[in-house]
Amino acid sequence: MSALAHFLRLASRSLLVVGGIGLTVMTLIIGWQVFARYVLNASPSWSEQASLVLMIWYVSFAAAAGVKEGFHIRISALVNALPGGPRKLVDTGAQLVVALVGIAMAVWGGELIMRTWEHVIPTLGIPRGAAYLPLPISGALMTLFALENILEIHNPAAAGEPEA
Repeated sequence: MSALAHFLRLASRSLLVVGGIGLTVMTLIIGWQVFARYVLNASPSWSEQASLVLMIWYVSFAAAAGVKEGFHIRISALVNALPGGPRKLVDTGAQLVVALVGIAMAVWGGELIMRTWEHVIPTLGIPRGAAYLPLPISGALMTLFALENILEIHNPAAAGEPEA
């Protein structure tokens, strides 16, 4: 397995772990908000914004991991009906589109961070741009994952999968 393939596999697994932790923490925050509102009659002001920021983070990371792990929803009946050559062409085209979306996320996500960094989320006291930090990170990783997928489409031996 190449060093790049190993890094991308590790990055994907790490994104899934971070996403799972984010989902768990968000669930705990929402649970606390509901308890505080209905039992203590004092809903915390920070809980909604904290949950939204966490959701941006874990959804972005899970979306990037989905490119590597292949768990995004897609309709593949037509592609599966195609013979090998055309199937590779359609799969390659789809991965190129994903790579372009990743590039757009990286570029415009970075711009969004720069434009919103000076704005503060009042209930959290953090820069608004911090909420958008995962966009360029996820976009760059989506691009790398899609390019690796293209290499695997055309050279299955390059997949770097461990032998069973």
